[in-house]
Amino acid sequence: MADVLRPELTGPQKAAAVVVSLGADKASLIYQYIDASDLETLTLEVARLGMLDAQQTEDVLSEFYQSCMTQKAVTEGGLEYARTVLEKAFGVATATSLLEKVTKSLKNREFAFLDKADVKSLYSALQNERPQTVALVLSYVDPSKAAGVIEQLPPERQVRVVESIATMESASPTAVKIIEAEMEKKFSSMLTTSNVKVGGIDYVAGIMNNLDRSSEKAIFDRLGVNNAELADEIRKRMFVFEDIVTMDDRSVQRFVRDCDPRDLVLALKSANGDVSNKLFMNMSARMAESIRDDLEITTNVRMKDVEDAQQRIVGIIRDLEEKNEIVILKGGKDDIIA
Repeated sequence: MADVLRPELTGPQKAAAVVVSLGADKASLIYQYIDASDLETLTLEVARLGMLDAQQTEDVLSEFYQSCMTQKAVTEGGLEYARTVLEKAFGVATATSLLEKVTKSLKNREFAFLDKADVKSLYSALQNERPQTVALVLSYVDPSKAAGVIEQLPPERQVRVVESIATMESASPTAVKIIEAEMEKKFSSMLTTSNVKVGGIDYVAGIMNNLDRSSEKAIFDRLGVNNAELADEIRKRMFVFEDIVTMDDRSVQRFVRDCDPRDLVLALKSANGDVSNKLFMNMSARMAESIRDDLEITTNVRMKDVEDAQQRIVGIIRDLEEKNEIVILKGGKDDIIA
């Protein structure tokens, strides 16, 4: 009955169980080879683990041992050699299961540096490679990225690459490692020569422009502490509520017409003096008086409501800019010709 009720451990929990079983000294040696992000997850799971019964610990260590054996066999002699070794050690069914897991694991780990590469960079790196090499590399990336690269190849190379992927059998670990090393060197060179391009920052700015106001503020507050220069670069490529002060009067007058007066009231509850003055200067006297009156009687407003109102106003501004009905300045880098 206890076996039925024993909860199944997750992958991170199993890793934590192995670390705990090894003891602090041996575990610290393993920690040296773990990525920072994985290390944070693992440490959290170790802290949360609590008590494991003897059977759970034995099961986890047995699985870990099998995994180590599988990795060693694959690395030393390839998949077929590993299959022979594992079938002798654990039987056909267990060997097949272990190889499926380790093959998936190896595939995820190899060419890991391509995970963050965009289609443009992938194509630049692969366009002059042999179709077989292109096929091998693309088999390790997301299918949508692979499709994006193949679409840009000449028709005859498209066919050869697709055929190579379709007919590809398991490549030897040595060949994979050679190609992986060459591609990593090529990507490293590309990044070194283009590490100041603004594409990445523009992309982040686009994301920030679409976040809710509170999330946007929280991210910038933290980023400002950790990397003030990067935060400033991102801000220069996006438009936030406070940037209304940089807009020309005609553009302000245009977007104010489309704003809900209630949103203007809420937005101005926490606006700084410069923003308030800019808005009031570009309203009719009647509208400005009405807004001021409503501001006086609007009390006990939730900050979230204020931020939502500001975000709706920013949304109107961005929509009008996309339609070329107004001009907004980003980082003071745009020039306006009257």
